[in-house]
Formats: sequence, structure tokens, C-alpha cells
Amino acid sequence: MSDEHKTSQDRNTLEGRYANYFEVGCNAFEFVFDFGQLYAAGEQPKIPTRIVTSPVYAKAFLETLGNTLDQYERGFGAIRKERPDPNEITVS
Repeated sequence: MSDEHKTSQDRNTLEGRYANYFEVGCNAFEFVFDFGQLYAAGEQPKIPTRIVTSPVYAKAFLETLGNTLDQYERGFGAIRKERPDPNEITVS
């Protein structure tokens, strides 16, 4: 089986998770990205996903994310820089 075919199969089984909370840490050998949800001030964030990677891949992630943000803004307009206040978020 080719790697390309295997990757497309894996994408069909991915579980998506929403993240509005992020933490990033590093040491000399790795970067740690925590992705989670925070819904009210004073609550502890729920962090179901942690990615640990090398500095080389962290830099590649930064470039990929930057390129994707540029593409998004060309298609949909500028992204506002203010973060929403978790106390003002309403769920319907």
C-alpha cells in the first residue's frame, strides 16, 4: 500500500476537536503544544490534545500555519486580532 493511500485512509478516521485555548512550551530538544477548551473565566481549561515535536517540525508548522492564514485572509478578509472574552461567549 502506498503512503499516499494510507494517509487518505487515516484522514477518514480522524476525530476533530475544537480548541479555543492553547499553551506552548519548549526545551532544547522539543516543543509541546497543548490544545483545549476554556469556556468561563476562572475555570481550568480542558486539554485533551498534546502534540510534542522537534524544533524543525515546530518551525515547519509555523510556516504552514502562516501560509494558511494568508490564504484564508485573501479569501475571507482580515482576521481580527482581539481574542473573544470567554465570559461573552454564548452557546445556543
